[in-house]
Amino acid sequence: MAGPAMAVVAGIVTLVLAYRTEDGLVADDYYKQGLAINQVLRRDERARELGLGAVVSFSNTRVRVVLRGQAPAELRLRLVHALRAGEDQAVVLRKSATEAYEGSFTLSRGEYRRLVLEDAASTWRLIGEWNGRDEKATLAAAQ
Repeated sequence: MAGPAMAVVAGIVTLVLAYRTEDGLVADDYYKQGLAINQVLRRDERARELGLGAVVSFSNTRVRVVLRGQAPAELRLRLVHALRAGEDQAVVLRKSATEAYEGSFTLSRGEYRRLVLEDAASTWRLIGEWNGRDEKATLAAAQ
């Protein structure tokens, strides 16, 4: 009798977990996202043409970006969660007196993130990875 009872309890637990946990992997507009891939490829190509590269430094709740190449007044840094879009964060970076870009973020350290750096007009982008523990991450144009 214990076997079937455990199976019923496990089924109820699975049902509750499935109901309460968001599945962030499925996009509602997957067709539009597929069409937009050419625009993304152009942004990567533009970053390579401009010879852009960046180093991102993290300290507590501050982020600092040193950009190699053209220097717009403002940048956007997206910290993208690997599985859940609801945990992504976007940081607006403004140019400081030291020719670097600075902003603040609220992630707890130790969480892996994919980094996407782009100009305000979204004409180019640089990508990289941050394991959540290191002080720095390097960004480059996608190949």
